[in-house]
Amino acid sequence: MTSSKIQIKNLYKIFGTNPESVLPLVREQGLGKPELLAGHAHVLGLQNINIDMQAGEITVIMGLSGSGKSTLIRHLNRLIEPTAGEIMLDGQDVMTMNSDQVRRLRQKSMSMVFQNFALLPHRSVLQNAATAPIIRGIDTAEAEKTARTWLDRVGLAGVENHHPWQLSGGMQQRVGIARALSADSDVLLMDEAFSALDPLIRTDMQDLLLTLQTELQKTIVFITHDLDEALKLADHLVILKDGAVVQQDSPQKVVMNPADPYIEEFVGDINRARVLRAGTIATSGTPEGHMVGEVDANDTLETVIALAAGRTTACVTVVDNGKTVGKIEMRDLLSALVPYKSNNQS
Repeated sequence: MTSSKIQIKNLYKIFGTNPESVLPLVREQGLGKPELLAGHAHVLGLQNINIDMQAGEITVIMGLSGSGKSTLIRHLNRLIEPTAGEIMLDGQDVMTMNSDQVRRLRQKSMSMVFQNFALLPHRSVLQNAATAPIIRGIDTAEAEKTARTWLDRVGLAGVENHHPWQLSGGMQQRVGIARALSADSDVLLMDEAFSALDPLIRTDMQDLLLTLQTELQKTIVFITHDLDEALKLADHLVILKDGAVVQQDSPQKVVMNPADPYIEEFVGDINRARVLRAGTIATSGTPEGHMVGEVDANDTLETVIALAAGRTTACVTVVDNGKTVGKIEMRDLLSALVPYKSNNQS
């Protein structure tokens, strides 16, 4: 059973010379980002953000450039100070912490993996990976032992004495992940962590993250502008636009039930057969078609299509942990493959 690890409540961020003076215009009069900039020379970064992030889950925050996603993640460890609102970590308001408490928060509670790797070029791979425990005062030998363990786990055994400039981009990002894991923090913040990588390397890194998460069950906040990446990684998906949350839910529900035309457009071009899972569209009742086999609830619709083998009268049983949870008729499958369009869409 999950519980809230991080709670963001009524969070606002306004950039400008006097953000507090224009905050009521946003809060009480509903002034949006374009109006605030044009009329008051202030930029609305975040607008009334409310998100519960569950312990042991991956929360993916996504949106187009300028949507506020990187601004949001930098509030969690106080790299950016809010204009108003609360950020609760295990029930404690991060915004009330003093400078020493914030320092300990960054050292022990939240580790961060950056898009540009942020490795120290003059230090070896091992020294980079051991940075966090050494800063906490752990003996260097013990810190490096921990770092070696994580370097091995991310597939970098044997390159401990190399320097970052001797490694490929994917290998450098693995060092960044090993460094974050060496900190042994409960929360892992990943800001566009894989965006600078080539597609194949990026896919490998996504698979590595999911493999590690299965074992470690960290609370991960992952920022991306790539929908395919978001759908692959997320337990909880949050989509931002102009600093506000447009929709948040499980990826499956966002794809099947987009909240407005903006989300419809966002998810309209994805490969739904590769993203949607059998359990999402399974229905109850007596099968009408010819039963051709069974699939797991977590299997994608590609598996269902393969099992049906073009038979329009086929029906597939859906099981979860050995228990039948429903069925999929071919008409339900075809309906799920067609993107949802609201009535105001042409």
